[in-house]
Amino acid sequence: MIRLRPYKSSDADYVIQWVNEERLFTMWCANRFTYPLTEQQLREYQENMNREETGWIFTALDETGRPVGHICMRAADYEKQSIHFGFVVIDPAFRGRGYGKEMVNLAIKYAFEILKVKRATLKVFDCNPTAHHCYQTCGFQEERYVKEHFPFHEEKWGCYDMAISAD
Repeated sequence: MIRLRPYKSSDADYVIQWVNEERLFTMWCANRFTYPLTEQQLREYQENMNREETGWIFTALDETGRPVGHICMRAADYEKQSIHFGFVVIDPAFRGRGYGKEMVNLAIKYAFEILKVKRATLKVFDCNPTAHHCYQTCGFQEERYVKEHFPFHEEKWGCYDMAISAD
């Protein structure tokens, strides 16, 4: 069982450990942070999000209260009734157990039931088929695919724009 709660500064150490490999880090943040991730970068991210009226950061907790995931909701647009999910990651020790799916489903529920938006969007690189499958399982559908969208060393990653609408 997963719970979502607002992100706390004490969660930084966990997130840093979860994205401590450059390729995974880049898939997670698309270079919106500088590798390697630091507490200072996460502190600035938290401060910026706290100033925003259209975004929130959440930590997923397991049944013992241990942080096991991170997700951000941002760019809430109440006129268009939409929000964007990003910076989604699960502790590598807990992957493959359905925690990602549960965390994303809780975020969808929060967006639709608490924020009362009708649409949530996200982006996922084609080199991350596990995340892509997780989002599809949660109900996200592909709306657009951009081939060779993002450079990573000698690679060019494609990117899926995905969305889910409230029923």
